[in-house]
Amino acid sequence: MSRSLASLVLLLAAASARAQAPTPAAAAEPSDPVLDALIQESLAHRPELAQAEAGVEAERERVPQAGALPDPMFAVGIQNDGFREIAIGKMETSYLQFMLTQPFYFPGKRGLRGDVAQLGADLAAAGVGRTRLSIEADVRRAYVELLLARDQLALLGRTEALWTQSEKLARTRYAVGEGAQSDLLRAQLELMRLRQQRIALEVSERNRLQELNRLRGRRLDEPVVTPRLLRDIADPAATTLETALDEAQARSPELAQATIAQAQAERRVDLANRERLPDFSLGGGVMARGQLEPMWAATFTVNLPVWSSEKQDRAVAESAARAQGAARGADAVREVLRLRTEERQALLASARDTVRLYRQGLLVQSEAMVSSTLAQYQTGTIPFASVLDGLATWLATQGGYLDALAQLQRVDIARREVSLEAPAGASGGMQVGSIPGAGAGMGGSRSVGAGAAVAAPEAESASAASSGGM
Repeated sequence: MSRSLASLVLLLAAASARAQAPTPAAAAEPSDPVLDALIQESLAHRPELAQAEAGVEAERERVPQAGALPDPMFAVGIQNDGFREIAIGKMETSYLQFMLTQPFYFPGKRGLRGDVAQLGADLAAAGVGRTRLSIEADVRRAYVELLLARDQLALLGRTEALWTQSEKLARTRYAVGEGAQSDLLRAQLELMRLRQQRIALEVSERNRLQELNRLRGRRLDEPVVTPRLLRDIADPAATTLETALDEAQARSPELAQATIAQAQAERRVDLANRERLPDFSLGGGVMARGQLEPMWAATFTVNLPVWSSEKQDRAVAESAARAQGAARGADAVREVLRLRTEERQALLASARDTVRLYRQGLLVQSEAMVSSTLAQYQTGTIPFASVLDGLATWLATQGGYLDALAQLQRVDIARREVSLEAPAGASGGMQVGSIPGAGAGMGGSRSVGAGAAVAAPEAESASAASSGGM
C-alpha cells in the first residue's frame, strides 16, 4: 500500500511540476517556427486571398483608364454637286473629306478621375489587409485549439495513470480487509469513464487537425507536429488602453477603408464641381478635290452646360451628401473599433488574472490538498471517497488551467485581428473548465475538449460513498 501511495504522489508531483512551469508574462514572446510556417503556408494557398489580390489588380488597371483622353474620331465623307455623276475634280464644291477630331476634358478633370480610381484601388488593397489578418487569425486559433486538444489528451493520460494507481490502492486495501468493495468499484468506474472521454478528445483533436490542414491547403489527415505545449506560448504583453487604441487604429483595415472611402468621396465632390465646366474638341481635316487644289478645315467645339441646374448642380449635391455619409461612416468605425478594443483589453486583463490565480494559488493548493488527502487516507482517517474527490478537484484545476491559457491566447488573437465583431464566448471562456475524470468527484457535467463535451454521470456524494464503504 505504501508503494502504491508513493507512486501516486510521484505522479501528482510530476504533473504539477509540468503545469507550474508557465512562461512569464513579462517575457518577450519567442518565435514559434511551426506556427510561423503554418501561417506563411496558409497565406500562400488560401484562394480567398488570391481572389482579393486579383480584385486589387483589377482596380489598379482602372487608374490609367480613368485618366485617359477620350478616343479620337476619324471621319470620311464626300460632298458632291448633283446626282448624275461624281463631280470631284470638276466642281469646286465637290470633294472627298478626311476629318480627325480629338475630344478634350476641361483641365483638371483627368487628374481628379485618376485620383478617384486610385483611391478605389487603395480601398481594395485595404480589403486584402482584412483578408490577410483573418487568415492569420484563423491559423492561430486552429493552432491553439490543436495544442489544447493535445494537451488535454496528455493530461488524460496522466489522469488514467492516477486512477490506475488509485484502483490498485483500493484493491490492496480491499484485499487486506481495510477497504470497502465500493471503493474498488468506484475506481474502476472512473477508469471506464476516462476511456469514454478519450474517444471524445481524440475526435476533437482530429477535427482541429483537419481545420488546420484545410487552412493551409493540405490533405485533411496530414500530420502536424507540434513540439510546443500550450503553456509554452508566452503570455501577451500588457499594454495601456491608449497604446492598444493607437495600435488598433493603425492596423484596422476597416478604419483604413472608411478613411479611404471618405477621401474618395471628397475627391468625387471636387470632380463634380469640375464637371460643371465644359469639355471641348479640336478637329482638322483635308478635302481632296481631284485635279483641283485640295482644301483644309479646322474645328473647335465646346459643350454648353445649359441644363446644369438639373444635371451638374444635382451631381455636386449628390457627391456632397455621399461625402458627408462617408465621413459619418468613418466616425462610426472609430467608435466601434474603440469599443472592441476596450472590450478586449478588459478580457485580456481578466484572462491574465485568471491564469495568475492558477499559477500562484490554485495549482499549488490543489496539489497540497491531494497530498494531505492521500496521507490521511493512508492512516485511515478519511474514506476512499475523499481521495477520489481530492483527485477530481486536482484534475479539474489542471483542466481549468489549460482552458484559461487557451482563452488568454484566443483573446490575444482577436486583438491581433482587430476585427469589429463582438468577442465571442467572452463570458463562457472565463469559466473554470475541467478535464476528463474530474466530474466524477465533483458531481456534474464537464467539458472535455475544444468544442466537444461529454456529460459525466453524477457521482456519488462523499457521504454516500463513505456509508456504503463502511
